[in-house]
Amino acid sequence: MSKLAIAATGLRKSYGDKTVLDGVDLAVEEGTVFSLLGPNGAGKTTAVKILSTLVSAGPGSGPISVGGHDLATAAQSVRASIGVTGQFSAVDGLITGEENMLLMADLHHLSRSEGRRVAAELLERFDLTEAAGKPASTYSGGMKRRLDIAMTLVGDPRIIFLDEPTTGLDPRSRHNMWQIIRELVTGGVTVFLTTQYLEEADELADRIAVLNDGKIAAEGTAEELKRIVPGGHVRLRFTDPAAYRRATAALGGAAGDDESLTLQVPSDGSQRALRSVLDRLDAAGIEADELTVHTPDLDDVFFALTGAAAVPAQTKESVR
Repeated sequence: MSKLAIAATGLRKSYGDKTVLDGVDLAVEEGTVFSLLGPNGAGKTTAVKILSTLVSAGPGSGPISVGGHDLATAAQSVRASIGVTGQFSAVDGLITGEENMLLMADLHHLSRSEGRRVAAELLERFDLTEAAGKPASTYSGGMKRRLDIAMTLVGDPRIIFLDEPTTGLDPRSRHNMWQIIRELVTGGVTVFLTTQYLEEADELADRIAVLNDGKIAAEGTAEELKRIVPGGHVRLRFTDPAAYRRATAALGGAAGDDESLTLQVPSDGSQRALRSVLDRLDAAGIEADELTVHTPDLDDVFFALTGAAAVPAQTKESVR
C-alpha cells in the first residue's frame, strides 16, 4: 500500500464570518501529482498555506500529517521536508540568479562550498547557467518561474507545493514547466498543485480534487471525474440516406439530424458502450461512414461542480 505524503481530516479555516475551508479531507500518495482545482476564492491557497505551516488550521480541524510529521506538534520537521512556490515569485530582482540561489543555500545552513555546488547543479538543471550572473529583474516570466522552483529545491524537499505556478506564462514556458514537474515526480518528489488551468490538471495530475465553497465537490482521476458529467455520446455520420434511416431504427433513442445524416447515441465513452453501438449496427447490417466518440472534458466537470467559468477559451486553446 502506498504511503501518504499528505493526510488531512476535516480541514477548517474561517476569516471572521467567512468560512474558507469547511471540513476538507485530503489524502496525497507519495511520488504523485495531486491537483486542487477551484475558482478564485474557493480556498486553494488557504489550504496550501495551512499544509505548509504558513497559517494555522481553524478550530475543529482534524489531524494533519505532512511528510509523516504531525503539523500541530512537529511544524519544524514539516518545514524541513517541504518546498513552496507561491503564486507570486519569491525571486529578488535586484540580485543575480546565482545570488538568489546562494541566499537560499545560506537559509538552509549549507556550507559555502556545498551551497555553491548545489546552486551550480540546479542552475544547470533548469537551464539558467548562462543567465546566472545577470540580475533576476532581466529574466523573462518563464525564467523567473524556473529560478523560483530551483530555489525551492535547494533544501532537497520531498514534497513541493506549487500554487498556480504557470499563471501568466506563455504557452512554451507553461509546457516547459509541465516537463519540470514531471521530472520532479519521476525523481520521487510529491507535488501538490493548485491551478485554474484545467488542461494542466488533466496533463499532470494523478488525482484531482475540485474545491468549491470550502468543500471538496468531487475527487478522482481525470477520467473518473469526466464520467460523472452527462453529455457523452457516439456520433455516427452516414452518406447514404437509406443507411441513415435504418440506423435510426436500429439505434432507438439516438438523436438524429436528417440534414447532415448524423446520429448521436448517448454513451459514457467506455469500451463496453462503444461495442454495444457497433454490435447493434452489425446486427442490422449497417456500416457508418464516420464514427467519433465525444466525452465530457474537465471544463464540463469544473462548470458542473462549481457553476463557475474556467479560464477563457482562447487561453485554453493556446496551450493545447
